[in-house]
Amino acid sequence: MSSVKLGLHAIRVGNIFCIGRNYAAHAAELGNKVEDEPLVFLKPTSALLDESSPICLPAYSDDVHHECELVALIGKGGNDIPPDAALSHVAGYGIGLDLTARDAQAEAKRKGHPWTKAKGFRGAACVSTLVPAARVADPQQLKFELRVNGQLRQSGDASLMLLTLAEQISYLSRLYGLSDGDLIFTGTPEGVARIVSGDQLDLSLHGQVSAHWKVE
Repeated sequence: MSSVKLGLHAIRVGNIFCIGRNYAAHAAELGNKVEDEPLVFLKPTSALLDESSPICLPAYSDDVHHECELVALIGKGGNDIPPDAALSHVAGYGIGLDLTARDAQAEAKRKGHPWTKAKGFRGAACVSTLVPAARVADPQQLKFELRVNGQLRQSGDASLMLLTLAEQISYLSRLYGLSDGDLIFTGTPEGVARIVSGDQLDLSLHGQVSAHWKVE
């Protein structure tokens, strides 16, 4: 899978940018400090997963965590985009999971290695169908949640982001450049936890879109 759905249309994905430690409470629950500069990592497009397929946990990890996030699709790329123009570059919004093999991540951190094995395995970037950006007046007012087996695990409020979406877009465009079809995972709130085979995950971007995955 190398595309996402924007309404009824399939959009080919370019880069998948992820913003780490963008909610203070989540950084605190993992014992991480809030960075002075945005913490950015990438996932390969082979990590994309839509609702037509279940989540398959990697054999090398015994501790895969869910991280529920607001996801934005860039419809118009650019370089050096100013924050006050950034949201005009968004084509759609959705809800997603940045799945993380926490044990593999801890080992990578210990060795000073990249996080790719922990963050980029197949199915590690779950994304719902996206809704057109025109339906969202202000993404910073969006709220979202994740329920696992019917129990609330994560409750997110985009107004609590340390770096707003507009600031994320501006920053990414300045350092790396943004292209049509790029995805941005905007960070996860507190409440991350392990998922296991048989779990049922239900995500909701309140008033906009919902998604469901089963863990095999």
